[in-house]
Amino acid sequence: MKAVIQRTTQASVSVDGKIVGQLTQNAPGLLILLGVHKEDSRSDVEYLAKKIIEFRIFNDEQGKMNKSTKEVNAEILVVSQFTLYATWRQGRRPGLSLAGKPEESRVLYEYFVDSLKEYGIKVATGIFGADMQISLINDGPVTFVLDTREN
Repeated sequence: MKAVIQRTTQASVSVDGKIVGQLTQNAPGLLILLGVHKEDSRSDVEYLAKKIIEFRIFNDEQGKMNKSTKEVNAEILVVSQFTLYATWRQGRRPGLSLAGKPEESRVLYEYFVDSLKEYGIKVATGIFGADMQISLINDGPVTFVLDTREN
């Protein structure tokens, strides 16, 4: 499972011009683009959710990244993004054979969202499989890529 995590002060996702998920403006938040690998399992979800909740990427009073999502009561917007597992070295079109199948990925995506909520975090989402437009203000900018397949 791969997550591109962007620290935000504002983020929303729209489908057909209508906002379907958004974070409170001018509050700490994370936009997570989530890709599901074809071999991912519930243990990948649990590991990644816990890591993100505990990951110290918010500034403390001295301006150092020393506070976690839970500590600052950040909100999270999760958007599915199967293209995170695209291959690109051969040819001119991305290959998508590493991405999970849609129905299996949907189950793990929803489990990921539910896992974050179990930590008491407010979570908004896009619509799985939809053509979405994302708006955000990246705070920092601070962006991390976490992949459960890498150490």
